[in-house]
Amino acid sequence: MASILVFLEHHEGQLQKGALGVLSKAAGLGAGDVAGVILGSGVDGLVAEGGRYGAATVYVADAPELEAPLPQPRVDALAQLVEQQGIETVLFAQSILSADIAAALAARLDAGLNWQLVDIADEDGGLVGKQSALGDSVLVDVGWLSTPRLGLFRAGVFDPVETGAAGAVETLDVQFSEHSLLAEMLEQAHEESSGPSIEDANVIVAGGRGLGAPEGFGMVEELAKALGGAVGATRAVVDAGWYPYATQVGQTGKSVSPALYVACGISGAIQHKVGMQGSKVIVAINKDPNAPIFEFADLGIVGDVHQIVPKLTELVRARKS
Repeated sequence: MASILVFLEHHEGQLQKGALGVLSKAAGLGAGDVAGVILGSGVDGLVAEGGRYGAATVYVADAPELEAPLPQPRVDALAQLVEQQGIETVLFAQSILSADIAAALAARLDAGLNWQLVDIADEDGGLVGKQSALGDSVLVDVGWLSTPRLGLFRAGVFDPVETGAAGAVETLDVQFSEHSLLAEMLEQAHEESSGPSIEDANVIVAGGRGLGAPEGFGMVEELAKALGGAVGATRAVVDAGWYPYATQVGQTGKSVSPALYVACGISGAIQHKVGMQGSKVIVAINKDPNAPIFEFADLGIVGDVHQIVPKLTELVRARKS
């Protein structure tokens, strides 16, 4: 019987890195058996991967009703699994779909949901979530008054770790409620992009108002491409229409934790700091020596981004060649 269940979200034939990271963390808690659950249509090829990242059991529901990435059919499947197996904890990695599912599942099961978690620990035989607060200036313990416990983790807080073990596989026969099948996805539009998403990237090159104009993102993209990373942006520039909202890093955007974060023309306001301060190494490029970002950057370069970024790109490409 699994006491912890991790929702393994997948897109375009791949399990999401964030979900595998949460699974690896859960497997390392030592708080009981850990299972993963994969919901979709034609997902048999994803099962083995769940076992390699720490799932003692991988539950699979393969049904046409689960083909579209809609939340309610998945809530049906998860609610039935939790009740049938007596699962005490369900964990999710942050995404739009996972947030919808977690909230709906909490309502369905009358369960407590803690979100924006950055860690979880087994303390004195009970699970305690770790949640940042006050603009990430403090870390607080959060808990649950009853089971099942539901937890939603920030994107990128855990790295997936392979265990090499193959988990057992159990097939689910889901009974879908009528209201869960009322919504129909008529079309999926995919933004044309190359390279990793900002949630999964090990390197992010981000641009702010200091670029001067939307055209400034051209050199940011070139540096990101040279480094094999993704492009991020501040709220100010996405609000101005300079770059897509999907790339926004910050309090009202996405929280990221790459190995390297290069901030180009970003002042470092608290709202942006909240979303990127989990980066392992932060490099700031700004012509203002008093910019707040220099207070928490690991390496600061005072100068014109329009001169420094192209030169940096040139040097990176030369080093790779």
